[in-house]
Amino acid sequence: MIKTKTDKTEKIGVLLLNLGTPDGTDYFSMRRYLKEFLCDKRVIETNPVIWWFVLNFIVLTFRPKKSGMLYDKIWDKKMNDSPLRVISNSQAKKLQQRLGKDVIVDIAMRYGNPSTKTKLEELQARSCSRIVLMPLYPQYSAPTTASANDKAFDVLKTMRWQPAVRTLPAYYNDPIYINALAQSVLEGIKDAGFDPDIVVTSYHGMPQSYYDLGDPYYEQCLETTRLLAKRLGWSKEKLVVAFQSRFGPDEWIKPYTDEVLAELPKKGARKIAILAPAFSVDCLETLEEIAIEGRDSFLENGGEEYIYIPCLNDSNAGMDVIEAITRKELKGWL
Repeated sequence: MIKTKTDKTEKIGVLLLNLGTPDGTDYFSMRRYLKEFLCDKRVIETNPVIWWFVLNFIVLTFRPKKSGMLYDKIWDKKMNDSPLRVISNSQAKKLQQRLGKDVIVDIAMRYGNPSTKTKLEELQARSCSRIVLMPLYPQYSAPTTASANDKAFDVLKTMRWQPAVRTLPAYYNDPIYINALAQSVLEGIKDAGFDPDIVVTSYHGMPQSYYDLGDPYYEQCLETTRLLAKRLGWSKEKLVVAFQSRFGPDEWIKPYTDEVLAELPKKGARKIAILAPAFSVDCLETLEEIAIEGRDSFLENGGEEYIYIPCLNDSNAGMDVIEAITRKELKGWL
C-alpha cells in the first residue's frame, strides 16, 4: 500500500506574532533589524524615493549605534537575548501547556528572528493544516496588526499546499483583557506603596496622517483606557492617555508621553503610575523609554514618586488573556 501525504495526522497550529527584536546590540545586528523594520511600507508611508535616501544615508548610518546602546540597557545578560524574545518564548511554552497536545504553539517576529516565514514553514512541515495567526496587539493598527498579517500572507502565497488560516481580531475591549489590566494596576500600586495622583496609560504612537486616513488605533486606545477606568471604578480624570515613541519630523497623535510626564508635576501630580496597554510583552519601548527615561524626566521636572507597571507578559493574568482569545479563535477547529 502506497503512503500518501494525507496519511499524516492533521494538526492545528497557533503562531503568536510580535513586532521583533535585533539578534544583538552590536552595530550590524541593529542595522539589519532597523533596515527590515524601516523598509516596511506599513510603517513608513512617506515617498519611497525620498525615504530611500534618508534611510540609507542618514538613519542606517547613525541610528544603529544609538539604538544598540539603548538595547544594551535592557538586554537580558543571563539569557544573552532581548526581553521581548525571552518572554515571548515563555508565553508560547505556557500556552502550549494550557492548550495541550492537540495544538502546536510557536512564536514568530515580524522583523528579525524567529521569522514568520521560518515558523509558518515549520508548522506546515509538522502537519498543521489549520493555523491561527495571533498578532498580540490589543489595539489594531496598520503598522502592527496588518503588517504582521501581510508578512504571513506573503509566505502563504509561496506555498503549493496552503493551510487554512484564521487571524486574530483586535481585543482592546475584551473583558478578560480589561480585567487583567485592572489587576496589574492594582497590584502595581500595592507593590509601589503609594497612591498615585494620576495613572498614565502610554500607548505606542503613530503619525497623525495614518489616523486621518482611517486607522482605528487612536479610538481603540481611548476605549481601552475608558473601560479600564470603569473597571477600576475611577473617574476619567484619574487616568491620562498619552502616546510614545514618535519618530521623525511629522506630527503624531497627541498628547506625547514625554511632554505629559514633564508637565504633570507642574499641574500638581507628584506621584504617578504608568503602564503601556498596547504592548503584550515588555520591550525597549517600555523598559527603556518608559521605565528609565520616563522616570528620569518625571523626577527631573519635580515629580516625587514614579512606578512603571509591567506589561502582562507571561504572568498568570497575561496567560489567561492569551489563552482566552486563542480558544475563542479555535472554536470549531478543536
